[in-house]
Amino acid sequence: MTTHQESLLPGTRRALLHRIAVAQAEGRTPSLVAAVVRDGRAVWHGARTSVDGHGPDETVQYRIGSITKTFTAVLVLRLRDQGLLDLGDPLEKHLPGTGVGEVTIAELLAHTAGLAAESPAPWWERTPGSLRPELSDVLGEQPLLHPAGRRHHYSNPGYTLLGALVEEVRGAPWEEVLREEILEPLGLHRTSTQPQAPHAGGWAVHPWADAMLPEPLEDLGRMAPAGQLWSTTGDLARFAAFLTRGDDRVLGAESVAEMRRPAAPAESADVVDGVTYGLGLQIQHRGGRLLVGHSGSLPGFLASLTISVADDVAAVVLTNCTSGPLPGAVAADLVRIVAEAEPRIPEPWRPLREIDPAVLELVGQWYWGTHAFGLRATADGLLCLAPLTGGGRRARFRANGDGTWTGLEGYYAGELLRPVRRPDGAVSHLDLGSFVFTRQPYDPEAAVPGGVDAQGWRGIG
Repeated sequence: MTTHQESLLPGTRRALLHRIAVAQAEGRTPSLVAAVVRDGRAVWHGARTSVDGHGPDETVQYRIGSITKTFTAVLVLRLRDQGLLDLGDPLEKHLPGTGVGEVTIAELLAHTAGLAAESPAPWWERTPGSLRPELSDVLGEQPLLHPAGRRHHYSNPGYTLLGALVEEVRGAPWEEVLREEILEPLGLHRTSTQPQAPHAGGWAVHPWADAMLPEPLEDLGRMAPAGQLWSTTGDLARFAAFLTRGDDRVLGAESVAEMRRPAAPAESADVVDGVTYGLGLQIQHRGGRLLVGHSGSLPGFLASLTISVADDVAAVVLTNCTSGPLPGAVAADLVRIVAEAEPRIPEPWRPLREIDPAVLELVGQWYWGTHAFGLRATADGLLCLAPLTGGGRRARFRANGDGTWTGLEGYYAGELLRPVRRPDGAVSHLDLGSFVFTRQPYDPEAAVPGGVDAQGWRGIG
């Protein structure tokens, strides 16, 4: 893998190296590897290690834990896009007999199905998967702890069910489907369910002494879709680029963007912390920047994949210790360092190839009551409505081909924007989900709900 390190400025590269060096030293981890992705390709790779003369590179495998869940979510979204299921379908429709079949596929993806966080004892991460050969062994006698759809409760068994769903619909093992539908098309040749040399060993570092203990490396069996994978910073850099842009061979840009949108109700603490969950992706607001991705941990390993779509910068951090450094915080810092030191250069502005006169007639200043808005036609063929001052409701609208427009986001998502014309064909006002937007505040010539006082505007006297 070519990392094109020369494309980052020397000062940026040193700041990145300093950040991971501090993380490795203060976190007391045997090794830490990282990569930064910009504009869809890896632009930096760094490593710190406690072993002299043996620095891991972007081809060395580490266990990535729950980042595996994002791969499983992509497989499920592929089934949806191919018309084989709907995210609103109950699990029972496609995977009968689990005992929790009334929960929906979307609820499982977003961890809102109400399932327990873990499988029954013994702790599945440090014991052989052969102890849980059936789904009933993973779910236990009381798999549901909360009403479905009401709260976000992270669930490893939930993603085990999604892996079983993939197997049932595809008629093939999860590992085989994963390899054929994601790993091979994206060129992730160093991502696998079992470790392949060269790979790091997993260690526990004593909390009160600079001593280490090797951690067991168990095959998770049925739990594999929740956390089995091994990967490298090189492969995860490619995966991060895919999660930013999409790839029609695997999952298109629109479906990948759907994964990145919040899909779970946030707890009060989550609102304070600025975190939520999409469809197989964690979402957080950190330092004024919206980040998506996923963390991962298994005994002996910690991992993070973090993306700022707005900056088109992503970072991957992998370590081989049970606890110590915080890969999520380190990855977020790597993104910040690049985004602030070398801000994204926008594409050149280009005018529209052509403009429909009927669209041009709509643009400009509008008033909802006394609130001033601007409506702009953009180069991507959309209309953008936004307040002229301060905050407020804003949205983009897609043309429906009949003179109406449909909102794509925010308060107006799915709402219809309809230009209302006078008998002479001129636009009288805009009807947006029953709201009337006029060219002048409370235009008396428009159909303003409740009417406009006949005496018009006046002063105090």
